[in-house]
Amino acid sequence: MTACHRSEGLPRSRTQIKPQAETLPAEAPVAKTRLLPWLIAVAFFMESLDTTVLNTGVPAIAAALHVQPLSMKAVLSSYTLALAVFIPISGWMADRYGTRRVFAAAIGVFTLGSILCGLSPNVHMLVASRVLQGMGGAMMVPVGRLTLVRSFPKAELVRAMSFVAVPSLIAPTLGPLIGGLIVTYLNWRMIFFINIPIGLLGLVMVWLKLPDYRNDKRRPLDLVGLILFGSGIALLSYVLEVFGEHLLSWSEILGLLAVSAALIAGYWLNSQRVTYPLLMLSLYRIRTFAVATGGSFLTRLGIGGMPFLLPLLYQVCLGLDPVQSGLLIMPQALGAITTKSFLPRLISFLGYRRLLTLNTVIVGLWIMGFALIGPKAPVLLIAVMVYIFGALTSIQFAGMNTLTYADVPGNRASGASSIASTLQQMSISFGVACAGMMAAIFLPQAGVENSAGMLQGLHSSFLILGGYTVLSSAIFYRLHTGDGAGNHKPAAT
Repeated sequence: MTACHRSEGLPRSRTQIKPQAETLPAEAPVAKTRLLPWLIAVAFFMESLDTTVLNTGVPAIAAALHVQPLSMKAVLSSYTLALAVFIPISGWMADRYGTRRVFAAAIGVFTLGSILCGLSPNVHMLVASRVLQGMGGAMMVPVGRLTLVRSFPKAELVRAMSFVAVPSLIAPTLGPLIGGLIVTYLNWRMIFFINIPIGLLGLVMVWLKLPDYRNDKRRPLDLVGLILFGSGIALLSYVLEVFGEHLLSWSEILGLLAVSAALIAGYWLNSQRVTYPLLMLSLYRIRTFAVATGGSFLTRLGIGGMPFLLPLLYQVCLGLDPVQSGLLIMPQALGAITTKSFLPRLISFLGYRRLLTLNTVIVGLWIMGFALIGPKAPVLLIAVMVYIFGALTSIQFAGMNTLTYADVPGNRASGASSIASTLQQMSISFGVACAGMMAAIFLPQAGVENSAGMLQGLHSSFLILGGYTVLSSAIFYRLHTGDGAGNHKPAAT
């Protein structure tokens, strides 16, 4: 075996990974397996619902905490940034402490973070509590998927994965409306308190039904890599947050960017000399993996800012209330759901190279199309635009996520998943920061209280983000015509 294979720290055969001290009768594991997808789905739903509920409530929460709406971007991006930092150690945690204990701790930390978010007296406390939420969420999704992989044979794994992906589609459909209803008729703090009963139910189900897998061959944690990587991307995210707010001078911004680049470079050098790096960068020798993850990161930078910008467009510029805003965001999730049935045939017909190149261009142009929305735009037109945007992004995400694993050997799938999940959350966090930065740069001195000025700033942001997305399509030209052939089952978004 090569060093790359050994760096996964996973056993070479399925029989080496088994639940701890299973003393139940033979039929009990089958019963547990049947309930397992439901358990993982509950956790996925809780995590997915949290972000989409919050998006709609941004203007109302900003008013309650006496800050400008654009200042709320840190509340959104801090969560996804925490996911990006802590996802890479989720596999190590599960191997060392067992899937049941880690999954239960993840739900507990996420629920505690939700309680603290709901009790936050100011935006700084809210951001810190969102980081705690992100630490819990970082363990829930990867460890949940890992448990499914170790519980189901390959013949049944696709069906199980498809089932637990459903909450990721339902939550974005319900979330905006739920968020709108809460901030309109209740207190915004209920956005976070609704996680408490779901979290308690999840804890009970985990302790009773979740198999406890762990790896007998324990690998050391790359603590130096975690510090270098986490501090590097956190500092970069901070620079993006404050860039458009003119809080720092150009020399200070350039200095912080240099420090961030040095930390990230330090992580790369560290990963070359350790046996078990935090992220297996050697996977980038696989061309399809490099293109899929790199293209996904770049494309999501443009797409990732839309959940932040659209509620501002609806509520601050068009004067809609939070419930109406939530209803206008729902078509995006509906568009994503309706594409699932024909995605395999579409990928098979066009191939990954043509599909991803063409669809990325269309997505970018569609983002730019939101710059045409003004106070007199018909509501039906906006709903149709959002629905088509959801369908296009669903195609994009499914294509990129499926291609990621097309040529990755099975014994390195865990490492590939860590990198893909980390980059996905980084791109969402940076996407929100970039969207807020663009809006702040283009806003006039009158500030966001001027709805006409805000509309102009948002229109400019749509044009910049859309144009950037169009340009990001160039990375998919590196693909070959037959890449990913036979790998047409769409992955979860």
